[in-house]
Amino acid sequence: MSAQTGSVRWASTPPQSGRPAPVRSRPRPRPAALILAVVMLVACTVVIRASVLGDELPAHGALTLCVFCVAVWLWIFSPLEDTYVALGAALILVSTGVVGDEDLFSSLGEDTVWLLLTAFVIAAGVTASGLATRVAAFVVTGASGMRPLFHLTTAVLVVTAFAIPSTSGRAALALPVFAAMAAVLAPHRRVVLALSLLFPSVILLSAVASYLGAGAHLITAQILDAAGHRSFGVATWLILGLPLAVVSSHVCTELILRLFTRREDRREPVSISLKDMQAHSASPISGPLTTAQTRSAMLVAVVVVLWCSEPLHGLHPAIVGLLGALLAASPRWGSVDLGKALKSVPWSLLVFMAATLTLGTGLVDSGAADWLAAGALGPVQRIGPGAPIAFVVLVVVLSTAAHLVIQSRSARSAVLIPIVVALAPGLGVDASAAAFASTAAAGFCHTLTSSAKPVTLFSDVEDVETFRPEHLLRLSAWLAPISAVLVLVFAFLVWPLMGLPLFR
Repeated sequence: MSAQTGSVRWASTPPQSGRPAPVRSRPRPRPAALILAVVMLVACTVVIRASVLGDELPAHGALTLCVFCVAVWLWIFSPLEDTYVALGAALILVSTGVVGDEDLFSSLGEDTVWLLLTAFVIAAGVTASGLATRVAAFVVTGASGMRPLFHLTTAVLVVTAFAIPSTSGRAALALPVFAAMAAVLAPHRRVVLALSLLFPSVILLSAVASYLGAGAHLITAQILDAAGHRSFGVATWLILGLPLAVVSSHVCTELILRLFTRREDRREPVSISLKDMQAHSASPISGPLTTAQTRSAMLVAVVVVLWCSEPLHGLHPAIVGLLGALLAASPRWGSVDLGKALKSVPWSLLVFMAATLTLGTGLVDSGAADWLAAGALGPVQRIGPGAPIAFVVLVVVLSTAAHLVIQSRSARSAVLIPIVVALAPGLGVDASAAAFASTAAAGFCHTLTSSAKPVTLFSDVEDVETFRPEHLLRLSAWLAPISAVLVLVFAFLVWPLMGLPLFR
């Protein structure tokens, strides 16, 4: 779907403005890069020395850890694509015999890769039909005040996590809705500023609701499965993630209202009509649903129900996704051409997932993960009975702060989850629970404009004055600790009641 009305252009890709689009770079001070390079070099030296002296670390384990350290440094400081780095690291492990070539090739055929691929094809059909924009417009036009408007918008954004399988795709889809709302609310500058923060913030926090909400979720599931631990599926992730997504998103909304609007703003009546929204939409958002919209709604509903009821019918989620993708792109019934839909698939992400799974396999099979766990557990175990609790708190805090050095959400999981999974069992912590908590905490990435694609997208909207870096810092100063505390509350108190015990 693509349209151009006035000065706002929108599509399934981020809008382009007259100004150069902000470049997703990694601005890091050179001294920091040099310091970390020295640290990595020392770490590699220690690893090689341990292997040579026979300190229970095989040669393949030492090589794997060295490759892993170099990959982490490149992810943080180099301008190289995350996928390029991951694929290069995986090829080194294959070439040196740490893992077999079949491990790399088979990882590209993982069911999670097929599941994500089909989800993007279905999402392309939903986007082309205009269904998502119509639903969003219908909901926000029902608000009578600023606070209801913000919370209704939040509710819609949470729901989109089940229809669009990426945060950047959801942000692109939500942009025309924001543009229409900003045009109507233009006299209320503080409200528009708050809305510009609300959209990317909720999109990022609510991704944890869905197994397909972010590629990092699939990477976590793959690493757990490869390590022999209990993994997650569509239904289990929904049960565990949706409550956290709803709570954190609405808490974030209330925080934004408190920080960036005044009491008189929140008491101001608001009226957004369907006519206002239609001015920014190429597809009809009033009257009866179009045939394409009706079919898209039916398709999404049936696919989600089948995904969540896998134990009842036995159909693999990837097979359900393939059937849904074929319907979404069918010549007479669908709303998008299959070739066009496949172009929307982030192939780079799929290759990245396969490469990081190979890295995870190398860490486990080479003995590197066990050696690292044994070395790291010594200091933690000296804490005594409080060691498991301290470990979980440390994991959540580090995962929350990791976006400051590793901007890619998927790369953060590729770095953190293998280490968490290796360390957790030795402390009596359930590896699956610790990995889920880490992945959920890593969903916070709001501090910098370059921290996440949705933040980048909403930082530069043509003809709309949005947030500046200082606004992000102000929000993050409050939201980061709140987000971490919420994850800890769920990890210690809520998820155990839902079948995910934290301690073994």
